[in-house]
Amino acid sequence: MTAAGTNLPVMKTDDVPPDVPPASLNPEKDPDEWVTKDEPMTGPQRSYLQTLCREAAEEFNENWTKAEASKKIDELQQKTGRGKNDTADT
Repeated sequence: MTAAGTNLPVMKTDDVPPDVPPASLNPEKDPDEWVTKDEPMTGPQRSYLQTLCREAAEEFNENWTKAEASKKIDELQQKTGRGKNDTADT
């Protein structure tokens, strides 16, 4: 099976060796290493941060960069219990 418009095979879950940790398949890059780290935060970051700041009773900073916003999201997810480890939505 190949991806539409390419000659590249589409990987299925079964194609991944069982000893490969999931994080290594899509490793997260440190926001400080992003090429776009100093650009203004994105619209989705802004919206989510406004929600997280409200829930955490913290001040929202309109001037956070993409990298700062990403780090603040991680911090506030921990504080509010939202985010990556939130299994209530699944």
